[in-house]
Amino acid sequence: MRHRRAARHPSSVPLRKLVRNPHSEPPAAGTQQAQTDLERPTANEIYEQVSRNARHELDRPAIGLAISGLAGGITMGLTALSTSIALVQLGHVPAARFIADLLYPLGFIAVIVGRAQLFTENTLYPVALMLAERRHGWRTLRLWAIVFPSNVLGAFFFALLAVRTGALRPDFVMAMTHLGVEAAVGTGSRVFWSGVIGGWIIALVAWLVSGSHSITGSVMLIWLLTFVVGLGGFAHCIATSGEILAAILDHQLPASRFFAWLAPATLGNICGGVLLVTLLEYGQVKGGEEHSYYRSSSHAS
Repeated sequence: MRHRRAARHPSSVPLRKLVRNPHSEPPAAGTQQAQTDLERPTANEIYEQVSRNARHELDRPAIGLAISGLAGGITMGLTALSTSIALVQLGHVPAARFIADLLYPLGFIAVIVGRAQLFTENTLYPVALMLAERRHGWRTLRLWAIVFPSNVLGAFFFALLAVRTGALRPDFVMAMTHLGVEAAVGTGSRVFWSGVIGGWIIALVAWLVSGSHSITGSVMLIWLLTFVVGLGGFAHCIATSGEILAAILDHQLPASRFFAWLAPATLGNICGGVLLVTLLEYGQVKGGEEHSYYRSSSHAS
């Protein structure tokens, strides 16, 4: 039973059927069977699904996490690839950047729906569990220590493929490296706060997808929110890495610039994911439970 439900949508909460009135009129002739109405999941149900996801990820062997993280880093290159190609094809159309950013979510959709490891998703799942069960602290650090470098290495492999193999047209490469140079510009403080917003949005995506009933709903949620990340140019330690590493491999930036950007971007993503989503959502669920407990206790007395 569990296997069948997970195969339908691994990140969805258990679906609950609404009780149908036995005296209601039957469906009209020629129509399909009555559709199953789905209740909106509660915050507690979403949290329970987040916790189950966290336990699964924390229990995975290191080699599985590393390979999945590598695949995730490579696949995130779709954000840079699609945006760059669109910019070239649109040329000097006034709304070219806006239209190109509509394709920015492709990498996130492919990684999240495909269940590959993405570091910024893991600022939500294991941390939410760790707040309830402190013993998972070291396992969370282990998860991060495997997934983060695997993601960055995957982004490097994507940049290597895009710049050094001749797989892309020169004008596509030029557009991608321009995006990388543009993203790397700025002080550490600006990159950090940009990363806070980016991390908040991606962790919010992970939370909302855990409450989605369908693949279609998940895709729409991912697309709408990550579109904002691309449109606002907010720092994302993995998605933006592909662009900056492409610029470095094309000799448009020094290698030191990548690490100067990566440190504040990653710290910002962690702070955004942990503080602005995990603590708020955990507090919403567990704080509500505690309030209900004290209220019921006072009524009982």
